[in-house]
Amino acid sequence: MMTAVMANGNWDPSLSRLLASLEESRQELPSSEEEFGFLSSLLQSRELHALVQVHNKILDNGRDDNFRPVLSTSMQVALETLDVLLPRISLSNDCKQLFLLLQTPHLQGLLCAHDAVAQKDYFPRLPEIPLEVDEDEETIKIVQLVKSNEPLGATIKTDEETGKIVIARVMHGGAADRSGLIHVGDEVVEVNNINVEGKTPNDVLKILQASEGTITFKLIPAEGKGGIRESKVRVRAHFDYSAYGDPYIPCKEAGLDFVKGDVLHIVSQDDAYWWQARKEGDRDMRAGLIPSRALQERRVMHERAQEDKPTKEEDGVMISCVNTEPRLGLSLDACYPGLPLPPLTVHLPLSPCTLPDEEGIAVSDCQSKNTKTKKIIYDAEEREDFDREEIPTYEEVAKLYPRVGLPRPIVLIGPPGVGRNELKRRLIATDPDKFRTPIPSVHLVMTNVSVALRMVRTPQLKPYIIYIKPPDFEGLKETRNTAFARSTFDENNSRGFTDDEFHDIIHSSKRIEFLYSHLFDETIVNADLSSAFEQLVCAVSRVETEPLWVPASWVQ
Repeated sequence: MMTAVMANGNWDPSLSRLLASLEESRQELPSSEEEFGFLSSLLQSRELHALVQVHNKILDNGRDDNFRPVLSTSMQVALETLDVLLPRISLSNDCKQLFLLLQTPHLQGLLCAHDAVAQKDYFPRLPEIPLEVDEDEETIKIVQLVKSNEPLGATIKTDEETGKIVIARVMHGGAADRSGLIHVGDEVVEVNNINVEGKTPNDVLKILQASEGTITFKLIPAEGKGGIRESKVRVRAHFDYSAYGDPYIPCKEAGLDFVKGDVLHIVSQDDAYWWQARKEGDRDMRAGLIPSRALQERRVMHERAQEDKPTKEEDGVMISCVNTEPRLGLSLDACYPGLPLPPLTVHLPLSPCTLPDEEGIAVSDCQSKNTKTKKIIYDAEEREDFDREEIPTYEEVAKLYPRVGLPRPIVLIGPPGVGRNELKRRLIATDPDKFRTPIPSVHLVMTNVSVALRMVRTPQLKPYIIYIKPPDFEGLKETRNTAFARSTFDENNSRGFTDDEFHDIIHSSKRIEFLYSHLFDETIVNADLSSAFEQLVCAVSRVETEPLWVPASWVQ
């Protein structure tokens, strides 16, 4: 049914027809309710309506013959006007003001730009491409690029077999990629009429650095090398990365910095060591280099094992900078610091959106109806050995849209004593019908947080996991003592926390965060209970109303 806003508003008729057609064929389309809801909301959005109106306005103006420059000599007309005004500036204040206005740099720049556009006199002008080519030569392509502050977007290297200078990598969205004429494997014959035979990548770099304006490449095309299709893979990064702090990246200027939690659009995974990526939503179409999953895993293993530095694989030069491409000779051994992992309790209630009754984590089980109490004990050392094999690097993600009637469970996790119980209690008080405590005979108790997270973080439950983190020791002690908080470590006596218990809370928190932070959707520092609760309410609201990134397997 068409919404009131579309029916009563001045809506574009094409959007109305599309929505009506969608609703008429709803039963025939092989789409899910989630997909139908998304399309319906999109067609009724004010943002799409505004874009359609702009599109129609541009088309209408394009049909108007008057929508073009009236003259292409406005600068000359302005100069002639100044000659006319000059003898009159002492007689009229208006003439004086107009005389001064026409000489301002901004107005003159505007008139100059107007004339350049009207005359189609665009800068820079590329020189004519030389046509004389010897008949005995191989097929040659000549590519001209205009040098600017933007990197040219390609790396070169020496081919190990032939010793020739070849294109090693073309950055998606860069100047070389946009030209459509430079491909991986192309042999570089000349740069600005200078033969590069026998030269090194550094020699070629010096030629480029000394060049001004237009740079002309003479290339022998690589056999069977076509354009590389851009992938649609999105990943969430589970580590921080700075290209300028990476000694192994081929070119620091070509790197893409990101922080843990950023969603990246991986546009190319053709290189075993260096992927090309853009930050999701970034308008800069030029991709940057990031370490591949395999490279980052091997690097982390190397750091953990504290082995020798890696060896180099080959020389590689980014056009506009110097550096090398590495081969990391890394060991597969790994180790974690010896921090004890405290046991946590997990509750699996039947309510649609619940929080823990005790210190632990809780989720909803929307399908089970007659679950019996069950206790499973796992050997802590054995589970930690399993955890050592997991090195969080990137996780493929996709957008999950809110689903009517299928709320996502809210999971709170954190060390004992961090204050999850009070946050849970306050949230339940806001809406007892929505947020419920676990139902008796439905608890699944486990002694290891790793098992707990893997059991609840599934495509069936699709939980939103919030980590409740304590502040530093001084902040934790001050806030808890000021609030007269009671210790959760002593079941027999009602007393305040001791310093040792505060240290235990922080110690446990660091251990959990070190091992499992890549599984958290959000982190809330419980330094101030009111502020932490406000953040929790905002997080729940986002889960209910906004599309959020989740593991790709959850929406496939």
